[in-house]
Amino acid sequence: MPDIKSNLSLDESLQLLKLLRQAGCQKINFAGGEPTLCPYLGELLVAARHLGLVTSIVTNGAKLSQLIQKYASYIDWVALSIDSGSEITSQHLGRGKGNHVKKSLNLAALLHEYKIRVKLNTVITRLNYQEDMSDLVQQVNPERWKIFQVLAVQGQTDKRIDDLLISSKEFNLFVEQHQFLLREGIKIVAEDNQMMQGSYIMVDPIGRFFSDAKGYHEYSQPILQVGVETAFAQVQWNRDKFIERGGIYNWRKPF
Repeated sequence: MPDIKSNLSLDESLQLLKLLRQAGCQKINFAGGEPTLCPYLGELLVAARHLGLVTSIVTNGAKLSQLIQKYASYIDWVALSIDSGSEITSQHLGRGKGNHVKKSLNLAALLHEYKIRVKLNTVITRLNYQEDMSDLVQQVNPERWKIFQVLAVQGQTDKRIDDLLISSKEFNLFVEQHQFLLREGIKIVAEDNQMMQGSYIMVDPIGRFFSDAKGYHEYSQPILQVGVETAFAQVQWNRDKFIERGGIYNWRKPF
């Protein structure tokens, strides 16, 4: 991360939201790091909704309950990041301090209570690819379960991830083991390394588009300086992959 600026201010973030909406953006996903730690996430959710954007948060749940209490009506989707039904495995993977699963299940119940649409995000690694997570998934009861093969990104993960990497065959075995959940109305969206790379439109904390299409993070110039069209042209995005992995779905709340 360049040391010229750590992240955008609230005013700059609001301006960026307007530019993205004007350029045709329909849905905004606040991810991380951990987005609920942002002190003005609530204001961004309100602004995004007023602009007509569908709002989504990907979170480990850090301050989600407080956010829901105040801003539930501005949140369309929440994706809970849960990588295992085991507290021990979750802790080994950096999720919580032995209570992540329990906390996440409580948050899932809270989201259902507030009628916020629920997704579940799970990264499959050497530590969990043989695990049966069906009981946990059924308790969370998400509309969509996104299953990712752990991805090595040059300059971001490097040697720290070597012991967690799995093959495509091992990843597919995990996915196949859980296919029966489709019959229970849980949409399974499985993304291996090939499908993930270059299929996401991402913006970093200082307001630049970035892509991992080349196996490392490639950044545009700041969007607020050069505009959406110019910045977007500076990174690679694969529209066909985006569509193939189910990037377009019914994300607006049913009436």
